[in-house]
Formats: sequence, C-alpha cells, structure tokens
Amino acid sequence: MLHAKIADCRKDFLHKLTTQLVRENQAIYTETLAVKNMMANRKLAIAIADCGWGEALRQFQYKCKWHDRELGAIDRWFPSSKRCNPCGHILDKLPLDVREWTCPSCNNLNLRDKNAALNILAVGQTVFACGSGTGGETIDLLSLAIQG
Repeated sequence: MLHAKIADCRKDFLHKLTTQLVRENQAIYTETLAVKNMMANRKLAIAIADCGWGEALRQFQYKCKWHDRELGAIDRWFPSSKRCNPCGHILDKLPLDVREWTCPSCNNLNLRDKNAALNILAVGQTVFACGSGTGGETIDLLSLAIQG
C-alpha cells in the first residue's frame, strides 16, 4: 500500500511538472541518456530510478505533440558538462564527482549541471533559429547542428 502511494505521488509530480514545462515553453531540449548503463552504477542506481527519467521523456514526447511544441534531444556524447558555456573551451576530462570547475581559458566558475543546461539550450536554440523546427516531433539536435 505504501509503495503504491509513493508511486502515485511520483506520477502526479511528473505529470504536473511536464505539463507546466510544456505549457510555459515553446521548445524543450533534453539529452539522450543511456539510463540502463547509468543504472549499472550501484551508487547512482536508486537515485536514477527514483527520478523517472524515462517516464518524464515519454510525457514530454506526447505533451509536446499535443501542444505543438518542439522537443529536441542532444546526443549524450555532446560535451555539455565539459564545455565552458561563456567561451566554448572543452575540458579533456571531468569526473562525475566534480560538481563545479573553473575554466582554464576564461576563469569562469562553471556549476556542472547549470553549465550543461546552458550548453544544451544554446545548441537547441541554434538549431531551431535556423528553421529546423518539427512541430512536436523529437529531433536529434547534434546531428542537425553538424549538418547545418
């Protein structure tokens, strides 16, 4: 009974969050993640499972179609965390436990998740600004950016 209640709370939260984000934005950009591979890391598996990334993506897909919003997916190999958003410098390595880093090129302090989000947003906006919108279909942003 308790587990069902927790599952219902998570579903309700995801539905409300995805609905709000789709209604408030013309485009949503995500990163393609290998969730199965990430679940192999026992330290992260429970936290990843609790997030419901797969379900959130499924909801974004159908809600973006309903509301005629753009949904773009950037390849997981794009260095969104390792690329300094202000100057474009890309680090060779950035271990997962490093949550913030200073760019050796411009000395900007980058918060890992915020920096990655800004980079994904920049790629998405660049692709859609060039007229590659799809009317609710999910597209691979990185391949479009390389082609364009």
